[in-house]
Amino acid sequence: MTATGAIEATGARDAPAGPWWWPRRRSAVLDVSLAAVSTVETAFEGLDFAHDTGLPTWAGLLLGLVVGPVLLLRRRWPVAVVLVSVAVTPAQMGALLGMIGLYSLAVSDAPRRVIGLLAGMAVVGTLVSSFFTIRQDVGGEPDFNPPTWFVLVMAAAVALVVTAPPVLWGLYVGARRRLVESLRERADGLERELSLLADRAEERAEWARNEERTRIAREMHDVVAHRVSLMVVHAAALQAVALKDPEKASRNAGLVGDMGRQALTELREMLGVLRTGEGASGRSSAPVSDEPERLVAVASKAKAAGSGAGGPGVRSEVPVQAAEAGAGSGGGAVRGGAAVVTAEPEGEGPSLAELGDLVGQSRAAGMVVELSVDGAAGEAGYPSGVEQTVYRVVQEALTNVHKHAPGAEVRVRLAHREGEVAVQVENGPSERGAADVGLPSGGNGLVGMRERVSGLGGVFVSGPTEAGGFRVSAVLPGQ
Repeated sequence: MTATGAIEATGARDAPAGPWWWPRRRSAVLDVSLAAVSTVETAFEGLDFAHDTGLPTWAGLLLGLVVGPVLLLRRRWPVAVVLVSVAVTPAQMGALLGMIGLYSLAVSDAPRRVIGLLAGMAVVGTLVSSFFTIRQDVGGEPDFNPPTWFVLVMAAAVALVVTAPPVLWGLYVGARRRLVESLRERADGLERELSLLADRAEERAEWARNEERTRIAREMHDVVAHRVSLMVVHAAALQAVALKDPEKASRNAGLVGDMGRQALTELREMLGVLRTGEGASGRSSAPVSDEPERLVAVASKAKAAGSGAGGPGVRSEVPVQAAEAGAGSGGGAVRGGAAVVTAEPEGEGPSLAELGDLVGQSRAAGMVVELSVDGAAGEAGYPSGVEQTVYRVVQEALTNVHKHAPGAEVRVRLAHREGEVAVQVENGPSERGAADVGLPSGGNGLVGMRERVSGLGGVFVSGPTEAGGFRVSAVLPGQ
């Protein structure tokens, strides 16, 4: 709306635009028709006004022809239309012009004080004009001589009848239009928000898929890389002592077989969980994001079983009876001899109590490892996620020593502090003459450790030492 109270040209959607300030062609046709009727009315009223006042006929006709077409401006400048109607009220002209002008003013977005002021001016003008007209007409009747207050009441009634209905109806229509426009804008806003939410949901889904891939890759790396590294170390030792010490070579061969079977079992179980998730996706409403947690639990269970039965000279299989029992109770399936197990509870993963077995596996492979524990955990212990992360950090650090520093001495330190637990794995330089087993490295070990520790709100630091070795440290909150 402009400063004069012009109505904004907000035409209906998908409607053809009208000329000039009209929102639609239909509105232009309506206003032209009203202006034509108003022009005819004011022309005849102008002739009567010229006759009553003694003005030339052409002057009254010209005044009517000028005032009537002003109604064309009712949508653009409704204030101007009302002012013109008020100005010609003393000449008893423009009844239609005044009513349509007041309606258009009330419909527009003009301030309420402007509408009230102009409506009051119209009422006063009509009141004064009607008072003198009624008094003149009554004075011509010798048998009827009403008091002045009666004439005033009649004039006020005429003024209210002429001005109140168009103003009230215009206020109602204007309020309704603004309500509809507000609802339309709200619907458009909701549509935009839904589109934005859909885009964000797609982004979150993509992020979740990438996060699941990363977690699956990290779990497979942690579970398999350590055991395969030990296999390669034992195989290198077997090659070195095959002819000199047949008994030791036999023990190493047994260890290699144990490690290989355990690695295959762990891989089979993890892949079985993936297949179970794919097959159940069309039959179950469980979210896909639960699969990484199942993989974590399965990997942890397999690693715990391997740690307990992976001592030197002992040939052990990861027990499959538990998986078969789970299959019988609806928790898994056995296909072609491959156990497919469901996720075990989080608390059954590797814990701090199994660090001794983990260190023992590296000792069996010929590594010199010292494990020291400072302090003791509280009565409540640590969350299973914290214990599993500490276990994985030590496991990956020992695997890196096997890969990059064969023959180096390693010291594993575990410290229980107030409100936190700290772990440090430090190795010295590789011994001269130690055989390099040629283990490949993908560079994912340190990245995975950092992600695990950071995900629990801990601090992870790694880097070379002044003595030529390497140090890995992590501090995790105890709660």
